[in-house]
Amino acid sequence: MPRDAIIGTDFGTIRVRLETERAPITTQNFIRLAQAGFYNGLTFHRVIPNFMIQGGCPRGDGTGGPGYTIPDEFQPELKHYRGALSMANAGPNTGGSQFFIVQAEEGAHWLDGKHSVFGYVVEGMEVVDRIASVPRDTRDRPLKPVHIKSIKVL
Repeated sequence: MPRDAIIGTDFGTIRVRLETERAPITTQNFIRLAQAGFYNGLTFHRVIPNFMIQGGCPRGDGTGGPGYTIPDEFQPELKHYRGALSMANAGPNTGGSQFFIVQAEEGAHWLDGKHSVFGYVVEGMEVVDRIASVPRDTRDRPLKPVHIKSIKVL
């Protein structure tokens, strides 16, 4: 049965529906980290307008994780549409804590089969849009940090 999570940010809340049945390993990992408070106070360290927003790095620069990796989970019906919640990685089977939300209207379908989609935004895409539009540096880092205040699993 799908579960929802509320991602609280400096710009408001984003509600995501987790694909617990079609991506069980990835969703369980995300749920465990959220319930442990892992994400509280971290930032969206990478924002690219008309593409995506990325967060969940404990170092704040895209190089950190929870200290372990999880295997990829690809389902043909889980695609990188606008609003997709997906696991960031550094290559096959290297997901951990970093996730991104697709912001582009047309989606990011070139990522299908490369990153594990494990949910979709059901409320708060306007928050994703606002985060994606903040001023950023040449490495796509927001000039002013955008925090993940908390992630609450319902």
